[in-house]
Amino acid sequence: MGTYGDQVRQALLDSAEELFVTFGVDAVSNRRIAEHAGNSNHSAVSYHFGSREDLVRATLLRYTEDAGARRRELVGMLGPEPGLRDLLSCLVVPFTDQLASMSVPSWRARFIQQLRTVPSMVATVAANAISDPVVDDLIQRVRAHVSDLPDSVYTGRSWLLGRLVVDACADYEARLAREDLEPDWTGFANFLIDACAGMLEAPVTSEGDFLSARGASVWA
Repeated sequence: MGTYGDQVRQALLDSAEELFVTFGVDAVSNRRIAEHAGNSNHSAVSYHFGSREDLVRATLLRYTEDAGARRRELVGMLGPEPGLRDLLSCLVVPFTDQLASMSVPSWRARFIQQLRTVPSMVATVAANAISDPVVDDLIQRVRAHVSDLPDSVYTGRSWLLGRLVVDACADYEARLAREDLEPDWTGFANFLIDACAGMLEAPVTSEGDFLSARGASVWA
């Protein structure tokens, strides 16, 4: 169940995520986050998280352990010679499963999407990126499946895939909130995996170094 302090922190994180998505990270004050969480102490955010950057970091990383555990579980289920889709599943499904576990409306995918596009938050996201050896290994195994791709093409497509997964999940999350639909995150995950595999295996007609300077990564 958690302590009262844990419950307060959770409520503040929920409030911050929703308000950041609705109004923008830079437009929401700590006081407004506390009020939206039903907390009469307007300094609650500072008390529980410290700085504004610490709040954003806590919101960004709040599900990291759960996603990591799910990914390790999926990797443990792989056969001796997994195919490209099997490896991509281990990268995509922990995120879509996380979204599936949330009530509608959820804000998670749209929050991550926003952090990657708000200039004031880009440095915060980069500074708090956590290296996961399981993810690193999966990415290397994915690369081995498309070893014929030139490095610049693979890096550029990886950059596109990272945006595709987050942006598509954010769009689907918003649609579920807007329309009376039964969520199907499992089906959506399979749709994304198909799209990712198709992009990686697509023919190469141009080998220009178009996106590698952007620091592309499949699951950053």
